Amino acid sequence: MKITKILVALSFLFAVSTANAGELTVTGSMEATYNTQDSTTSGTTGNPLGTDRELKFSGSTELDNGMTVTVMQDTTDALGYGDNLITFGNILGMVDIYVGADGGPVDAIDDITPSAYEEAWGSGSGTINDIGTGVAGQMGIGLKASVPFLGAVNFKYVPKADSIENADNNSSGEQVGKEHIGSAQSITIKTNMGDLPGADALAGLVITTGYESVETSTVANTADSHDMTVAVNYTFGQFALGVQKKYHNEGETAVATDEVFYKDMAYGISYAVNDNLSLSYNRYDSYKHDHTAGNENDDKQEITAYNLGYTIGGMTIGLQEASTDNAGWVSNAKDDNRTLGVSVAF
Repeated sequence: MKITKILVALSFLFAVSTANAGELTVTGSMEATYNTQDSTTSGTTGNPLGTDRELKFSGSTELDNGMTVTVMQDTTDALGYGDNLITFGNILGMVDIYVGADGGPVDAIDDITPSAYEEAWGSGSGTINDIGTGVAGQMGIGLKASVPFLGAVNFKYVPKADSIENADNNSSGEQVGKEHIGSAQSITIKTNMGDLPGADALAGLVITTGYESVETSTVANTADSHDMTVAVNYTFGQFALGVQKKYHNEGETAVATDEVFYKDMAYGISYAVNDNLSLSYNRYDSYKHDHTAGNENDDKQEITAYNLGYTIGGMTIGLQEASTDNAGWVSNAKDDNRTLGVSVAF
């Protein structure tokens, strides 16, 4: 009902407004990497070369009543259809409302500890059960607003978390194997502590929180999946410090099945040597709690990474040396990676 009221209000606003001529821009990036692996689970590097490419089309216009309308369409690595988003900005001078699929609020903060190149797990060392994946890439409606004392709030609601990105004038219907999947919601709050009244001494300190839930099954006596996180980051001079606590519960999709959940902790410290060169140390500890098959042990996976990043205009050169103990939450398993990446943005 609330979503319907929002759409009705938007329709009224557009009915009494005219639009100025807009503009369309194309941006993108491409990255080439060289990755070698030393793993007790695979042990084979194979061809170490890889590439990643992205294209994004963006358009914007402004209505006579002060509202803005922006659209976005990106592509997959194969340059196929990716995500899209339409955003109605500055509604009543207060909020932005968006419709479509383009990540999710919690997915955007899955690991925001400072790094010179990649997250500790970002180049493939170790295994993570990430937060925010239940809403990421799902068709939904959301809003962004700046709330006094709280800061930047981003909320997204997905009516049916079935991973189907509908075309216009269409609906997903019932998908085989996803008949019992329900709705999902995701919210984040980012608070710059230095912006609070009388808190000038806290400048550089940012606290970010997030929560997401997905109705994995509408069957009685099952459980929803839940993601929660809180990150504390502090920047002073050339240094940046960060710590982030994460909780991921996979829920229950079948009656009388024990839930599997993860408690993770990420740490990061980076140092900007100059405007171009940065160094960082990153650590990611993951505790897996799995009692589904009589496994009463809570296993810990530990990832340690050293990063270097060097920027030259629109090009970035990154290097990561990462080592994982108890890879995949298996005792004594190792998974070490060394990655050299060159990316160009345009």
